Amino acid sequence: MAVWMIPLLCACKKQVIDTPTATDSAYYFPPLTGSEWERVNPVLLGWDTAKLRAALDWAISKQSYGMVILHRGRIAAETYSANWNQQTRYPLFSAGKSVAGFITGIAQQEGHLNIQDPVSDYLDTGWTSLTREQEQRIKIWHQLTMTTGFNVDIPNLDCTTPDCLQYAASAGTKWYYHNAPYLLLHNVIANATGQTMQQYSKSRLFDRIGMNSATWVGTYLMCTTREAARFGSLIMNRGKWKTDVLLSDTAYFNQMVNSSQSLNPSYGYLWWLNGKNKFMVPTLTQTFNGSLTPDAPRDMIMALGKDDKKIYVIPSLSIVMVRLGDSAGLATLGPSGFDNEIWARLREAIGGW
Repeated sequence: MAVWMIPLLCACKKQVIDTPTATDSAYYFPPLTGSEWERVNPVLLGWDTAKLRAALDWAISKQSYGMVILHRGRIAAETYSANWNQQTRYPLFSAGKSVAGFITGIAQQEGHLNIQDPVSDYLDTGWTSLTREQEQRIKIWHQLTMTTGFNVDIPNLDCTTPDCLQYAASAGTKWYYHNAPYLLLHNVIANATGQTMQQYSKSRLFDRIGMNSATWVGTYLMCTTREAARFGSLIMNRGKWKTDVLLSDTAYFNQMVNSSQSLNPSYGYLWWLNGKNKFMVPTLTQTFNGSLTPDAPRDMIMALGKDDKKIYVIPSLSIVMVRLGDSAGLATLGPSGFDNEIWARLREAIGGW
């Protein structure tokens, strides 16, 4: 059974009733510790609460175990099922790539690296099976944009040994969702900063926004639904948490959440982007015309992971939504049918955009 924490004044499924907060023009940031988090009544936002519940019921039927919807930082809806609660942690899988993209920006801001540096500066020559000249052309920027140009016709796209990193095209000329170059980005950050990815992320990100249980397990980020929502709020506020500016490099932030290259304009620096005129998806080399998620707001940016791990950030609506759980039907590595289905339902509940 789902446990509802939607601040409505009507009865619904095992609902936790909270005193509704009036809408407020100021963005709300919850305390860094504890479970306190202001809520806002969706009625005061003009949302259709019956359709909102129907949308979340549908999501729960698709193995969504933890969901949070924030409006201007306040919880408009929160629901858990399958014995989950606010403290349940789960791997974000590739949605954690977007967190690593943000961390890379901090590392550049602090002078530990420059994304135009050759990866060889941090992994040493011979980290691939390419010629020295070919290898030197691969920059950190190519890791962030999925444009390293490695051969992807290999059995294991997670393999990071030199024999698996074979030349197929010049860096920057092909887009493919190749996991190995991303995995090696963790090594780049660790070698550049002199700290483990966990140590660096904890001091530069987790502790500063209240992601207190977040942990990198290998290259997978484990966190709670609310912690993922905190990260979404940080992105909504362009790298700022209340008065604490985590990422002041506005040029990097803008590049991160906008088209990073023309091959797949729906991809930034390890972030997925809605509303572009074409897109590519993991495991395929085809380019598709149109927006990645047609029924969602065009300015939505997304951290997307295997089996439908989702962090959606919509600046025009001041909405952050997180969905954690297992595959909603068709297991995918990032974008999936869940994206459009849930936003078609939420558009009815919110009243369009």
